[in-house]
Amino acid sequence: MTNTITRRTAILGSAGALLLSGLVRSFADTPKTLKLAIILESRTDVGWSSTLLDSLEHLKQEKPEGLEISWEYTDPLWGDDAENAMRFYAESGEYNIIWCHGRYSDQVKKLNAEFPDLMFVVTGSGNLPVGANQYWIYKRLHEPSYLLGMLAGHTTKSGMVGVVGTFAADDVNDQINAFFDGAKSIRPDIQHRLSFIGSWSDNALAAEHANVQIAAGADVVFMLTDNFKPCQEHKIMCFANINDQNKVAPDAIASSALINWQPDVKWIIAEWLKHKAGGQFSGNAEPRWFSMAEGGTDIAPYYDFDGKIPQAVKDEIAAKRQDIMSGKFVVPLDTAEVK
Repeated sequence: MTNTITRRTAILGSAGALLLSGLVRSFADTPKTLKLAIILESRTDVGWSSTLLDSLEHLKQEKPEGLEISWEYTDPLWGDDAENAMRFYAESGEYNIIWCHGRYSDQVKKLNAEFPDLMFVVTGSGNLPVGANQYWIYKRLHEPSYLLGMLAGHTTKSGMVGVVGTFAADDVNDQINAFFDGAKSIRPDIQHRLSFIGSWSDNALAAEHANVQIAAGADVVFMLTDNFKPCQEHKIMCFANINDQNKVAPDAIASSALINWQPDVKWIIAEWLKHKAGGQFSGNAEPRWFSMAEGGTDIAPYYDFDGKIPQAVKDEIAAKRQDIMSGKFVVPLDTAEVK
């Protein structure tokens, strides 16, 4: 490389040599690797965590911006334990981004000023707009939830549909409102049952709530948790949330509302590269989320239910999905707590 620069210096002169040397340095300074430390709030078999890891595996193969991506993740951590893990990763100097996969802004704001060249990422509701080098990502699942509501409206025989929720957070409420809106778009007189279990992963309690709703007449249930045994036992249709769980209960789960973290991670990578190129971190005060049209969410296939759902219903839902993707139809974003 040195001999090449020397030969070209004779031709281009000193100004050209400086320019060429600058280009060489610029190329050499371009990041080639990206390493993440991931603080998990839930187990890796819970959809919120597993979908992130799945998305990272896809991006590892894709190598966005030519980056070799690697990561390490923790067991579920909260409070002081999470803060201590963040500090350990930050002080090691081995990581470029500390991805705090849940409600961790309380811990991040104690550390981010101390490590200004590190990017911190928090996800979901319950976080605070720290700004600076903290970036805040949401997942809005109201668009696919609306489509599942349409299917519920077509499918219910009792005229009552149910939702077993986790917490009445705004990024849960938006799904529930959209699901009921989708059902009512098909049957305006539809009734609903709703309950929150007060946990992200208490499957036993989720089953209890589902059984109560089914006993009250709900014959289609949207499970925002991970227990589908009540639907199987009562032989009713249910929907899963966050990841495709058809294999868990193929005789009960007709479809799922899906999230995909790839556009989120790509956005974070772009922001990190701006910083590496000399820019300042400018963490967002309002949470960033990616729509269905942007690849952030979708619905799963119908699998075994494909032959059980009338073609006209599948066509109607497919057409509405396309309208959402094109912007012709906008699913209302309603985060109010449902009664």
